[in-house]
Amino acid sequence: MTKKVAISQSNYIPWKGYFDLIASVDVFVLYDDMQYTKRDWRNRNKIQTANGPQWLTIPVDVKGKYYQKINETLVAEQSWRRKHWAAICQNYSKAPYFKSYEEIFKNLYLESSETSLSKINYEFLKAICNILGIDTKLVFSDEFELVDGKSERLLGVCKDLNADIYLSGPAAKDYLDVELFSKEGITVEWMEYGNYPEYSQQYSPFEHYVTVLDLIFNEGSNARDYMRVLDEA
Repeated sequence: MTKKVAISQSNYIPWKGYFDLIASVDVFVLYDDMQYTKRDWRNRNKIQTANGPQWLTIPVDVKGKYYQKINETLVAEQSWRRKHWAAICQNYSKAPYFKSYEEIFKNLYLESSETSLSKINYEFLKAICNILGIDTKLVFSDEFELVDGKSERLLGVCKDLNADIYLSGPAAKDYLDVELFSKEGITVEWMEYGNYPEYSQQYSPFEHYVTVLDLIFNEGSNARDYMRVLDEA
């Protein structure tokens, strides 16, 4: 049997495509020893509201020009938990399946005091994977001995995991040295997003690029039917 691996930075309550990527592989590596980037998906995502998409952002401490890794990034204060949960309740309490998952997410927001952004993201990713029936193994990149070079580092992780296939997001086409992987007997495949069917979203116009929580609260156990990889499983 072939072994397929994907490597990506952790995101906060990501969109459904992120979970399709996780579901497509045997091992998903959270690439959180990379540099933290501002105004990115590491610490924020969107929910759908009656007034359109709304950002939920975890406030974090950023140390100026210092090269700060994602797994070194800490939350600035804990009031974000109460604020995010209040926003989710306000906009999804009337969604068909909100009550089915309310306790899970209420606990994640209000019962945790975790301050590491990377670990917070991991807690949400694990819970959502469980809801969606995704059993892919999640590991952190700092568990590996990383080498220099963008492609070389990714290749090294794949080799350590005895991967046969590396599944990459399309953005890496600009820099990934596919030939380097080929020489090591590892095939590079590209994740394709798009052609997602619309579901019964509460508010219009329909918006695909919001947190997967929107899909879960609106479709419940049918959420898999609206995700490309999970629907094929």
